[in-house]
Amino acid sequence: MQFLDQIPLHWAVLAALTLGLAPFFPEPHLLEKLRMLASGTLVKPVDIFDLAMHAAPWLVLLAKLARMAMRQV
Repeated sequence: MQFLDQIPLHWAVLAALTLGLAPFFPEPHLLEKLRMLASGTLVKPVDIFDLAMHAAPWLVLLAKLARMAMRQV
């Protein structure tokens, strides 16, 4: 948990918005992979890896926000 405490919030937000959504056109890559997951076409290992890499910054941001919320209670 100390790892999350050491990450500045602005860096986590920046990583989620840039790395998590890149490439931006024609649609964010993360949304494309989530649509594939919902439709059941996310079967190739490279696509699963790609989903994990684009989702990782968002998961770190969510974990950091949850940690900050728990520390204030």
